Formats: sequence, structure tokens, C-alpha cells
Amino acid sequence: MKTYINSTAVETARALIKHLIGLMEAEPDKIFHIAFSGGSTPSLMFDLWAEEFKDATPWVRMRIYWVDERCVPAEDSESNYGTMRRLLLDKVAMPEEYIFPIDGSNQPDDEANSYSRLVRCNVPLWHGFPAFDIVLLGAGEDGHTSSIFPGQEYLLSSFHPYELSVNPYNGQKRIAMTGCLLFNAKQLIFFITGRNKSNVVRDILDSGDTGPAAYVAHHAWNVEVFMDELAKTQPIHAVYS
Repeated sequence: MKTYINSTAVETARALIKHLIGLMEAEPDKIFHIAFSGGSTPSLMFDLWAEEFKDATPWVRMRIYWVDERCVPAEDSESNYGTMRRLLLDKVAMPEEYIFPIDGSNQPDDEANSYSRLVRCNVPLWHGFPAFDIVLLGAGEDGHTSSIFPGQEYLLSSFHPYELSVNPYNGQKRIAMTGCLLFNAKQLIFFITGRNKSNVVRDILDSGDTGPAAYVAHHAWNVEVFMDELAKTQPIHAVYS
């Protein structure tokens, strides 16, 4: 696991964007299949990306998917797809045929199955499962990731690419990427900022498999963590930028 620490959330987002662009520049003939998470931290990255890196990004070599989605229409402020579209995709004129949203307005079980089929048909297979080039993950204060909450660890061993999950705090239904894709990703990157995430960062870096985020971080084969100073709890072996 490789860890990058930056002084602020904005600098962390900036470093991550530069890192993603660098990965794509290193393979100029490759199409990158990238799955994005939702939440407030990625929203910061989307804003910055549109403002500072619009012209530096090879958009036509990106295929955009989602790690998870709340079961709400795209127009809802809680929609991960809708948020990324408003903050980034519409501003960079991303071709529609390169965007593959989860439809949160559909019946949840049906959409989980439908999106699983879509990903199987479009993302190259590796070891029998779709293999995203990059999966971008966040982590909740309780240690959840990809809308897999503590107590839902069975989703980490699922062979169905996407399944229905339920937020245990408010009962909201979500569609979540499961372990068969998380552990098959060519590169898995956590983007975590804020003092309120320091406990989950400690679990990821220094503790055991204490929650879904920590388990994924410890068992995926190529993991990087981008964090700010507030999320760092103690000295660790890291790359400062």
C-alpha cells in the first residue's frame, strides 16, 4: 500500500487528479475504464478538475462508471451520477457514449442486475471478472466503502458485480460494487480527507480488518491512499507531495 499525504483537502484532490492524468499519459494508446465513488470528498475533486485540469485530461480515452449509487433519480442532489455530471462531466463536454451511469430511479434489484450485465459487457475481463483500470473509493467514519456498511461484509465475497445494499442509519437503498470487482481492479485508490476520518484511516493503515474499507485496503492487490494532514493520525511511511 502506498500513501500520499498533502497539507489540505484541496491539495489532496489536486494531487490525485494529477496522478490520474499521469497514469493515462503513461499509456497514451490505452482506454481507461474508471469507476468513481460519490460523496462530498469526490465533489471537491470534480470542481477542481473542471476548473484547473479540463484541457489536460484525455477525456476521450476515459470510460466513466460508478462504484455505488443511491436509489434516487439523477436530478436528486444525493445522486452520485447527477453530482458528477453537474460538477464535471457537463463542463468538459464528455461524450455521452463514454458515460455509464447507474440508474437510481429504477427498481433497485433490477438495476443492480442490469448494471452488472452492462459492466460485464463493457469492461475487459481478467480472472473471469470485469477489471477496472482504476477504482476510486472513499471511506465513511464507520468504515464503510462502496456503500458496503459494517454488518454487510457478505457483499465483499459476492460474485455478483453489483448488489443492493441498505444504509443502516436511514434505510436508504443503494447499489454497491461488490468484492469480485473491488479485488479485481488493476488499481484501487482511496481518497480520504478530514479529521473525522482519522479513525478509519488508522484502521486502513495500521489496524486489522476492522471494517469494509480496511478489509478492502488490506486484500486488494494494488492500493494507494490519498489523504490530507487532518486525516493522518500518526507518523506513517508515506510519500509527501
